[in-house]
Amino acid sequence: MDISRRTLLKAGALVGAAATLPLARPALAQSDRPRLVVIGGGPGGATLAKYVARDSQGAVEVVLVEPKERFTTCFHSNLYLGDVRDFASITHGYDTLESAYGIRHVRARAEGIDRDARSVRLSDGTDVTYDHLVVAPGIDMVFSSVEGYSEEAAERLPHAWQAGQQTQLLKAQLDALEDGARIVMIAPPNPYRCPPGPYERVSMMAHVLKAKGHTASRILIFDPKPSFSKQALFIEGWERHYPGMVEWQDPDMHSGIHGVDAATMTVETGFGEYQADMINVIPAQVAGRIARDAGLANETGFCPIDAATMASTMDPAITVLGDATIAGDMPKSGFSANSQAKVAANAIRAALTGSRAFPARYANTCWSLIATDDAVKVGGRYEPKDGKITATETFVSQTGEDADLRRQTQAENMGWYAGIVADVWG
Repeated sequence: MDISRRTLLKAGALVGAAATLPLARPALAQSDRPRLVVIGGGPGGATLAKYVARDSQGAVEVVLVEPKERFTTCFHSNLYLGDVRDFASITHGYDTLESAYGIRHVRARAEGIDRDARSVRLSDGTDVTYDHLVVAPGIDMVFSSVEGYSEEAAERLPHAWQAGQQTQLLKAQLDALEDGARIVMIAPPNPYRCPPGPYERVSMMAHVLKAKGHTASRILIFDPKPSFSKQALFIEGWERHYPGMVEWQDPDMHSGIHGVDAATMTVETGFGEYQADMINVIPAQVAGRIARDAGLANETGFCPIDAATMASTMDPAITVLGDATIAGDMPKSGFSANSQAKVAANAIRAALTGSRAFPARYANTCWSLIATDDAVKVGGRYEPKDGKITATETFVSQTGEDADLRRQTQAENMGWYAGIVADVWG
């Protein structure tokens, strides 16, 4: 076959031009089904991935972007701290989501979202396109909210508000204390993950100290808030189970938290400097970076959502779940994230497959263990109303409850944990 000189020159010019173009990024191959990409494999993201994959009966391709092989829950991590659970019991894998529901688990970190191209850039160099995206990134710590605190300082003064290595570090420090030690906790400002969580943690610390006979030890809480969730219940419990061991100070009492020093193990307040043997700093929090960088958060650092669907008000092609959201009356909790995920899964499945959607109904309960078999709870039911998620029914344990009721509440707490982890990852 004759090839003209003009043809050769044209071909050479095309090759030369191609060599000057940027190389295309590798992309995850897509089927002919609509693709749902879920960033984050916690109780929000994993629940949603499972329910869409299950209820669409394979009509939707579900891709879960989560770098971890196993997920450690922040909920019940205080029970690990208090010797009520072991670490393995709060850590869960993704095998069942892959094998039973056909979810594709991409073990990479989401580095960025291109909302115009509907694409997620991954840490392994690939791009994943989506028809709908779910962002469930949890929280990031605002280390600068406490003067002197930093990511480096957290290796000595753990926050343990993102479960895993930090949780184990806090536990190791607690177990190493001698009788007469002073623990200082700096509680977080609102809003933050798990409103009763810091105070349950104090209870579990006191439980461990008392069990070892360390009744000369003290736990001092410096709180930037004038009050906290279940306050009357916790104070009653501390006085009953740990008399003289726990002291809570509001801003009027400590006159401001001025900073911490990891090198000298000191906390500075408006009324002076406090030396400590162990310091647990829980700083302010915001939505995970991937959500903020994508423009899904507002000036609060958290993400506004549509109360009826959990869709982002910044981008209807994206849903945001869990601790990263501004969810009206719902607290930031694992139960809330799981409940929100089910509402969102219903809305997303309906939109991608043309199936029926049902009205949004949400629920939450937060249990807190104060001492062995002495648990309390708070919670409610919620519906969309006037553009926000609004409480329609609330409940809370009462002071002075009898021991049998508190034991039943703890049994309920343990049963709930078994049920929710099976629902999310099982």
